[in-house]
Amino acid sequence: MNETDEYRANGYAALPGLFPPAVLNAFYDRMRQDLGLTNASMRRFTARGPLLTKDAIEIYALQYPPMLTFLWGLTPRIAQATGCALLPTYAYFRLYQRGDVCRIHTDRPACEHSVSLTIAYGDETPWPLSVATVADPIPQPVVRADFGQTAFGSVAMQPGDGVLYQGVHHRHGRLEPNPNAWSAHLFLHWVDANGRYKDQAFDRPTIDRVNAGR
Repeated sequence: MNETDEYRANGYAALPGLFPPAVLNAFYDRMRQDLGLTNASMRRFTARGPLLTKDAIEIYALQYPPMLTFLWGLTPRIAQATGCALLPTYAYFRLYQRGDVCRIHTDRPACEHSVSLTIAYGDETPWPLSVATVADPIPQPVVRADFGQTAFGSVAMQPGDGVLYQGVHHRHGRLEPNPNAWSAHLFLHWVDANGRYKDQAFDRPTIDRVNAGR
């Protein structure tokens, strides 16, 4: 079964070696320099939503536009894997702490086709991402600790590896606590250019809200 067939059948597919780790590390180092990120200054990017059990650092492409080079540049590769024409929506970076989890959830419409890309681990210990292999026809905005009786699969990524998943209709998250002192990840999102969520392309709803608040 090739990656496209696997993706359509199970709702996710592993994409090993999606990006060279050295390139990801260079991006991470440059982002920290450009934003002046230190242990003290990182607090302004700290977030803890309903998915997290601890504070995490979150930086969006609206805050750091070079992140879009990954999103836009990977569009042809991810379109090939999904088997459909794609348009990019948005991207963000997250830095987790030791012991954190990401509770099981589905995503907003802008995340019809998503990639979780591992940049680096503080202790070089893979931290699996799990995805339900059964779709929710109608997405449920419910956050849970596990998958219940729903079947799921897990992928333990090395730096540079990605997981492609259908974020709107397949619940996903990280069941095990993060075994590393920290772990750095990029999350990249697309929609089908001819699909039901095409109005989310280039994250138009978010940009419109931001512009309206100016």
